[in-house]
Amino acid sequence: MNILITGGTGSLGQALTERLLNSATFQRICIYSRDEHKQEQMARKFNDTRLRFFIGDVRDKDRLTLAMRDIQIVIHAAAMKIVPTAEYNPFEAIKTNIIGAQNLVDGALLSNNNGPWPKVLAISTDKAVNPINLYGATKLCAEKIFVAANNIMGTVGPRFSVARYGNVSGSNGSIIPLFQSQLKKKEQLTITHDQMTRFWITLTEAITLIINSIDMMHGGEIFIPKMRSYNVKQLAMLMMSQAGYKPEDTWVRVIGIRPGEKLDEIIMTREELQKATYFENRGLFIVDPKGNYSNPMMPDTCDVTSGLEQLLMSDDELSKKLKELDSAS
Repeated sequence: MNILITGGTGSLGQALTERLLNSATFQRICIYSRDEHKQEQMARKFNDTRLRFFIGDVRDKDRLTLAMRDIQIVIHAAAMKIVPTAEYNPFEAIKTNIIGAQNLVDGALLSNNNGPWPKVLAISTDKAVNPINLYGATKLCAEKIFVAANNIMGTVGPRFSVARYGNVSGSNGSIIPLFQSQLKKKEQLTITHDQMTRFWITLTEAITLIINSIDMMHGGEIFIPKMRSYNVKQLAMLMMSQAGYKPEDTWVRVIGIRPGEKLDEIIMTREELQKATYFENRGLFIVDPKGNYSNPMMPDTCDVTSGLEQLLMSDDELSKKLKELDSAS
């Protein structure tokens, strides 16, 4: 089986590649990205003949279509992800996140080559739920494109689904490396608001979600893991304590909410909750617009959303999560 990962040189793509190389299932793992330097680093790091590297941009439909030849699974992780960057460069975010998604759909529709049609899974974000920033709005559009793409060829053709989760804890650009850097420099820890909450998911958990989604998808589903959330100030205080600092040695500085940020992210809307099925053995919800839901799941029966019913982790729970993250790195 052959798999293509767009944006495959990012944190998720590299961790997913490492997992896939440990499986005999995949004969070819194709990495598609614009970053030749990171591709060279990956080639040296893994040193495996099953890896193939394509320089390309998801904005380039012809190149993307060529990369999808003889591919059975596509993981679409390429995106502009930094909220302030997308706010300042809206046209560029639209080209990558929306037009790029459309190009991937078009490429998949042309990729059969008399073989099996591919399964295509888009990686989305909690910021796509009731979005207030451009990044979230573009990812919501991408989700809609992927779900609707299943209607183009009916029951015979490529299948498109979505995996949605929050920021990956400890990944490049997340808050934990920022706090670690500030602690190392003995700087104040900067947070945007002392009541801000975010979901907790690790790279390992994100990869498990992706593998489960590919295994279970039939087309049109949105796969969402059951996650806990944490208070950002609570995280800062715990990291200070674990680094050996007392409250009087350093402190947290509130710098204000940036353009496009929410106090609480939401992983699923109330309307989606009513179309969701929870699979306890896999720890995930599946939202299927085609499903028949005579007994919908009501919001007060689960704890999926940070801004609605999600319970925050206690200090002990969050401290344990931090230690697990340290031991895994």
